[in-house]
Amino acid sequence: MTPFTVGLIGIGILFIFLFLGMPIGIAMGMVGFAGFAFLRGLDSALGVLTTVPYRTFASYDFSVVPLFILMGAFCFHAGLSKDLYNTVYKWLGHFRGGLALANVGACAGFAAVSGSSTATAATMGTVALPEMERYKYDPALATGSVAAGGTIGILIPPSVGLIVYGIIAEQSIGRLFLAGFIPGVLEAVFYLITIFIICRFNPLLGPPGPRSTWREKILSLKDTWIILLLFLLVLGGIYFGVFTPTEAAGVGAFGAFLSALFRGKLNTLALKDSLFETLRNTAMILIIVLGALILGYFLAISRVPFMIADTIVGLEMNRYIILIFILIFLLFLGTVIDAPAMILLITPIFYPVAEKLGFDSIWFGIIIVRMCEMALITPPVGLNVFVIKGVAPDVPMYTIFKGIIPFLCADVCHIALLIAVPQLSLFLPSLM
Repeated sequence: MTPFTVGLIGIGILFIFLFLGMPIGIAMGMVGFAGFAFLRGLDSALGVLTTVPYRTFASYDFSVVPLFILMGAFCFHAGLSKDLYNTVYKWLGHFRGGLALANVGACAGFAAVSGSSTATAATMGTVALPEMERYKYDPALATGSVAAGGTIGILIPPSVGLIVYGIIAEQSIGRLFLAGFIPGVLEAVFYLITIFIICRFNPLLGPPGPRSTWREKILSLKDTWIILLLFLLVLGGIYFGVFTPTEAAGVGAFGAFLSALFRGKLNTLALKDSLFETLRNTAMILIIVLGALILGYFLAISRVPFMIADTIVGLEMNRYIILIFILIFLLFLGTVIDAPAMILLITPIFYPVAEKLGFDSIWFGIIIVRMCEMALITPPVGLNVFVIKGVAPDVPMYTIFKGIIPFLCADVCHIALLIAVPQLSLFLPSLM
């Protein structure tokens, strides 16, 4: 068999493992090791298995992952998510669908210190859903807005998804963070417009809440200034060259630690939970990264990604038509695989294709992460939908998926805009 045929067989076996429920990091590692051993011999494969784990786990660049996860954990235990929701609610709650608007705004704000979509959805769901139930909001709108709003967590920096893409594609994490800012804000705006339109045509779906005074609105800001400060420290420090992304993550984590400490929320239990949550999530991500790197060695010697790239370019089709087919494939794949794992799996395969087609590497990373967000709420799986189901067990799954549909339409429009106007993603990185 040719190396290319072996590579295709390996990819097929990998998908069989995934559909059987095998953890994706282990599946990628096993297929990569076995394929490399078949093509280059057992000794060479053992050499890869010896060197790659050490180089991966000892890399200074990877320390950015646990530090940003720790920052989000400290912010959660400091109670910033609830304060953030209350602040946005005081400013937007009196509009039709105001609680849903507040939820999307709070999700965008919490995403600036979280970096995880599922964490954002779970955190804001526990805060927002009881309030929306109290004001008789339509369950579909309530749960749909929380599930969709939570997806913003892996686009607005700091983003674990962008970090993972940057490491695998060997792109600047700082530039990726800056590239994700405008698309992330626009995503929140698209969701706000969607809620406004829904409640405009049917006001009963989202009744307005009580109007807050200007004094109450201004005073509410004192509880959320730390989020803005942390965001400016992290992104501003990277933009102006004061910090590397890893140093910015350390500053952000320490700032979140001080915030939780001074607010009196950092007791022994909260500190223990924050550290263990960081350890669990970091271990999961690093195992997936390790498996992806071993698989990448196998794919490289099989030349599957490069053959696919040459074949696709040789089709003489418009490159945007090819891009649409790639994005559709990513959407279906994302319904069965979580976002970081999907980024790690498809980047080695489609990154050479994007390069051959002449797409900017930073822009392509934003599009991939954006598709991962959309996949998080796409039927029949949608990981964020299951997260919301866990927060609101009394709401049927079909009701949550029904509430998701308008936001999926907004996602399509948003992604189309990012493709049509690449400068929305590339403007800020170009200023570095």
